[in-house]
Amino acid sequence: MEFLFEQFITGLSIGSILLIVALGLSIIYGSMGVINMAHGEFIMLGAYGAWALKAYAGISLFPSLIIIFIATALLGALIERGVIRYLYRRPIDTILATWGIGVMLQQLVRLTAGGELRYVEMPPSLAATVDIFGVDVSAYRVFIIIAGAALFAATWMLVNKTTVGMQLRAVVQDRSIATAFGINASTIYTGTFAYGAGLAGLAGALVAPLKSVSPEMGTGYVVDAFFVVVLGGVQSLFGTVASSVLLGQLSGVLAYWQNDTVAKALVLVGIVILIRFRPQGLFVTRVRT
Repeated sequence: MEFLFEQFITGLSIGSILLIVALGLSIIYGSMGVINMAHGEFIMLGAYGAWALKAYAGISLFPSLIIIFIATALLGALIERGVIRYLYRRPIDTILATWGIGVMLQQLVRLTAGGELRYVEMPPSLAATVDIFGVDVSAYRVFIIIAGAALFAATWMLVNKTTVGMQLRAVVQDRSIATAFGINASTIYTGTFAYGAGLAGLAGALVAPLKSVSPEMGTGYVVDAFFVVVLGGVQSLFGTVASSVLLGQLSGVLAYWQNDTVAKALVLVGIVILIRFRPQGLFVTRVRT
């Protein structure tokens, strides 16, 4: 029983990381229709940001999260303003452009920080274990679960309970009508892309103490995040949560019984089969027309 509970917590922490990554991707794709192939590089930049702030400025992980979110969000806004806004309704061009941006970001990091693996120190206050129902569980994994839940709640509130969220939903349903009512769709798109990029940077910083940091680290996470978005259903935040938890638990269990490579392959096969019979995903967001 202790092992099962520990495995459940591990799977939940994996799902929480996927959730944070996929939230940004889901908002960008679901709201703007942009398939951002550079999303993984924002994750990588967040992880390198956590490493650099500690190595060169002595700033620990917790305070660095705010800096990393702002920095990656600003970079996302710059990319949207400079490149992506000229490619709306041109999905192939957008994919190629964001893929190229991702490659450039990888090479920029390789040239400035080097290609060797980097490591981020886990906060001392979370390096130990905590007792939950008689089972010793990693305190940092519990923190990641709480952080994932908090970020989802903040994102849901932003989208559904604020004026900015209302404007975003209006632009998604009908941009021309929303613009006629005075909503600046360009500003909404820039803010949306920036917020998604900031979430990706946060995910990279949070996962950095658990994984080695490298220029290629974001690729695997963004692939999993696309799985989450497709499986949960585009524009469905609760679908993103459900699919993140499901994939996290499956990945954790399968990785224990086999290995990470086999786990990813089996999860992919399962997703392909499900999409074959339910292409809209597990959850569908209905909008009024």
